[in-house]
Amino acid sequence: MSEDRQQIADWIDEERARIVEFFRGFIRCKSPNPPGDTTEAARFIGDFLTREGLDHRFIAPQPQMPNVVASFVGAKPGRHLVLNGHIDVFPVGDGKDWTKDPWGGELVDGKIYGRGACDMKCGTSASVFTYAFLHRLRERLKGKLTLTAVSDEETFGPWGARYLMEHHPEVHGDCCLNGEPGSPYTIRFGEKGPLWLEFKIRTKGAHGAYTHASESATKLAQRLIADLEIVTEIKPQLSDNILRSLEAARASTDKAMGPGAADIVSKVTLNIGVIEGGLKVNMVPFACRFEADIRLPLGVTHEQVMAEVRKVLSRYPQASMEELNFNPPSYCPPDGAMVGILQKNVEAERGYRPQPIVSLGGTDARLWRYRDIPAYVYGPFPTGMGSADEHVDVEDFLHIVKVHALSAYDYLMTQ
Repeated sequence: MSEDRQQIADWIDEERARIVEFFRGFIRCKSPNPPGDTTEAARFIGDFLTREGLDHRFIAPQPQMPNVVASFVGAKPGRHLVLNGHIDVFPVGDGKDWTKDPWGGELVDGKIYGRGACDMKCGTSASVFTYAFLHRLRERLKGKLTLTAVSDEETFGPWGARYLMEHHPEVHGDCCLNGEPGSPYTIRFGEKGPLWLEFKIRTKGAHGAYTHASESATKLAQRLIADLEIVTEIKPQLSDNILRSLEAARASTDKAMGPGAADIVSKVTLNIGVIEGGLKVNMVPFACRFEADIRLPLGVTHEQVMAEVRKVLSRYPQASMEELNFNPPSYCPPDGAMVGILQKNVEAERGYRPQPIVSLGGTDARLWRYRDIPAYVYGPFPTGMGSADEHVDVEDFLHIVKVHALSAYDYLMTQ
């Protein structure tokens, strides 16, 4: 290990307590989205950068959703690496299923608890410290390093990374490194694309005893939902290298996202996340609405899915449809330079090589891939993500910090 690489590793070991305390304090900054107010969490990052003597700026097209951006140039020309993480988190709801304070950042039995612990204040903390540590070496560093800690990710909204990519091309870079949850055993080089559709059914309605007088909107919705399953039969068209990567990563995919994940990575999936209908048990419902979350794998297009949806919808004149959101599936080379660097550093730290995989969920990394900029994700296990008692193992957190910092250094110094 070179002197500078060793110095980075030593800093992380020596400043372990400070790094962990930052992470815990970051969790205590409430930033649920919706509603999406991330001002406290953004200020927390900004205050840290100020104490470190690191120039930064807030870019806030929506005042309650600021984005923190910082950048520096090394002593010699080289590649431009962008570190990306988001600061908004899932809502907690009533919190009744939590055994720990969702906003407490509690450290219990070697685990740090709280909303956003794995999704993704762990990864964003890794980006912040990677930026700070490499800045200390800037006089010997090549290339350029940019930090983007963004808002508005959880709802695929327009005020976070999407705004920066559209209006601030200085954050594009040559490669993006992201710490979203996945697993320390995997590197995500691609992800499925969400297509969200809303369906509304209207009928005349009637008294519950007069079922002959009107069709039931809820029964029609039930049949429509069953018919929409046809989209799951669409077959993807994939290149040989992607097929080989997916097949080689089956075991790691299941380890990262649970048994069965590998079976649906290459399949269209349908989930009915919301359904509402009826006013009273003894009334034939005159209205029903539901929202469908369809996930497109690599090799399946929006047009293919919508063609099947429209065929089904044509059989239901009582129904209407609106597209709420769509992000195409995305990928970059599964054997890109950053993949090899991450694998080397993980193997040195833990003795195994993480496998390149495609993820089921979406991340801001897609926005770089849409511009043909490689973007890779290496993060912690998604334990409790979107549910109760979300947490990250302390050693996993510090591992993510070290791998990100060393990999960022290697990427910039390797030409």
